[in-house]
Amino acid sequence: MDDKKVEAINPGKDKKISQILDEMRKTGFQGRSLAEAAEVLEQMITDKDVTILFGYAASLSTTGQWKIINWLLENHYIDILVGTGANLSEDIIEAMGFSYYQCKPNVDDEKFFKEGMNRYYDLYGKEDDYMKMTELITEFIITLDQNHKYSSREFLYLFGKWLGKKGIKSIVATAAENNVPVFCPAIIDSPYGDAALIAKSKGFHLTLDGVQDYVEFMRLSEKVKETAVVYIGGGVPKDFIQLFAVTADLLYPDRKVPNRQSSQTRKGVENETYYPHKYAVQITTDSPQWGGLSGCTFDEAVSWGKETKEGRYIQCYCDATIALPIISHALAERLDGKREGRQFCLQFKD
Repeated sequence: MDDKKVEAINPGKDKKISQILDEMRKTGFQGRSLAEAAEVLEQMITDKDVTILFGYAASLSTTGQWKIINWLLENHYIDILVGTGANLSEDIIEAMGFSYYQCKPNVDDEKFFKEGMNRYYDLYGKEDDYMKMTELITEFIITLDQNHKYSSREFLYLFGKWLGKKGIKSIVATAAENNVPVFCPAIIDSPYGDAALIAKSKGFHLTLDGVQDYVEFMRLSEKVKETAVVYIGGGVPKDFIQLFAVTADLLYPDRKVPNRQSSQTRKGVENETYYPHKYAVQITTDSPQWGGLSGCTFDEAVSWGKETKEGRYIQCYCDATIALPIISHALAERLDGKREGRQFCLQFKD
């Protein structure tokens, strides 16, 4: 039984965010969970044996969060990034010098449509800016080899290098600069897919190979000792990363990942090995009772071998636009300089 006393918070004008979180750690509900999430993130960042996989879901780049991801990449607090196509493209609009704007969530949406505005709850962007971003992606696509099958990792690395040369410091450009591989398993459901259609209309055929993506991702398991995972939201990025613990062994005839020690066995199950995550943090607003992976608890994941009871896991049920800025600022206050990082892009030859 945890018999630590709850300690009430006293307001003060000179407190740092990290100090406020320390005090929230001694309270309850999601305030305590938020503080524990920051604590676990700090532990994984300072653990020299850990590779950090970061899942970035939904459409958060439109809400002013994308520079936080850049900061995490620049400090090597992310070793492998898995994102949605929206998050890995919609940040490019601001990186190009355009903007998103605040609005009320009860606007006249028919009027917005007629005036060329796209609404994201209480924000909006201009369709013209969105298409300029999509055309920019098309411009890059046409520079590629249409006889080559690209993984999303290879495609986004080359795109990031291309954007970097243009001074467009988006997430994929920052990741490429810091040798962090970016995977986007659902890349077509985004402006990248739209750009591929425009390229096709110009006579250029782009091939993105989902199987190659999965092979490249799972083969990185050979290069890690232990893993830590961070999920901002859930969705495809969470599922893709969770599988790193339980299906990488299928790539090898003996069902064992080279250079790794499996710590899990299952009764009645032969020829399978498991490499559960040592740390896991998720910021989500999804609930577990609906059965979807986005709200799935880490306790449930224990039954799959993705986590173990011995690990350090915390889920904070909170809007990411609240949690991510608070946690990242606390980390900036607590951590001293860059982490060494893994720089996995150096493992690939593009």
